[in-house]
Amino acid sequence: MRYGNTRELTLGVEVVLPDGRVWDGLRGLRKDNTGYDLKQLFIGGEGTLGVITAATVKLFPKLREIETAFVALGRIEDAMGLFAHARAASADQLTAFELIPRAGLDLAQAHIPGTIDPLARRHPWYVLLEMSSSQSDSGIRGLLERLLETALADGLVADGAIAESGAQAKELWRIREAIVEAQLYAGSIKHDVAVPVSHVAEFVTRASAAVCGRLPGIRPIAFGHVGDGNIHFNLTQPEDMDKAAYLARWQEFNDLVHGVVRDLHGSISAEHGVGIMKRDEITHYKPAIEIELMRRVKHALDPQGIMNPGKLVRA
Repeated sequence: MRYGNTRELTLGVEVVLPDGRVWDGLRGLRKDNTGYDLKQLFIGGEGTLGVITAATVKLFPKLREIETAFVALGRIEDAMGLFAHARAASADQLTAFELIPRAGLDLAQAHIPGTIDPLARRHPWYVLLEMSSSQSDSGIRGLLERLLETALADGLVADGAIAESGAQAKELWRIREAIVEAQLYAGSIKHDVAVPVSHVAEFVTRASAAVCGRLPGIRPIAFGHVGDGNIHFNLTQPEDMDKAAYLARWQEFNDLVHGVVRDLHGSISAEHGVGIMKRDEITHYKPAIEIELMRRVKHALDPQGIMNPGKLVRA
């Protein structure tokens, strides 16, 4: 969250074009307003316009202090309130703000050995929060403690634990990673979506209500990068349902979830790309003129259709 995504971190690229020529765009400029920003065509283009063979990226000072906390919340709305408090208190020292649902923690503990539950009582929602600094003796530990004390007093936080060592911090991060692994053991219909940060809580509430109304017993697991509005909204099958029968309803639940995303002016693919799976799906959620422009760019740079054919956009 602190540094931005690949598009923001990349200053220049070198690309092999479909006709074999090489474009040397390896500039290290922070500002260059001399026409189209061509590198952005290739970043996220999934190899459909050319092959990126080198890149110039932004670097940042090595971190010297990192503080990690695992915080319990009573409501999804409290996560957004805590996020606002954390941003205001820490500015760019807030490097991670990850949403974790109780259902995800339960699934991880059931399937991934070594997954811990850091707090004494169960809570419906958690946030994995990290602050960091490139300076020694930066005072971020005290800043984090004061933030959580204020949030507790304001009723945003129900409980929490701050890692006392690097090993403890790794255990907390392991919870986040284990949620992803655990979903391999049950049928999971996955969504990688983004909505405006101000609408994250609304999205989770509305999408959860929609899928639970359609299939009682379904287990929505909403987790991920609340700080930039990217939510992995994965739906674990009901415990008593056949896995194959459940996964056969993938498109049905895509339509439900993506419909909420569209209403909130979001994206149906935040970081995992389009590939083949969402190639036709995006045509229902992007304006027709946008799809047309993508096809024109594809044809202009790759008229023979030899670069990663069939992905991202139909010729």
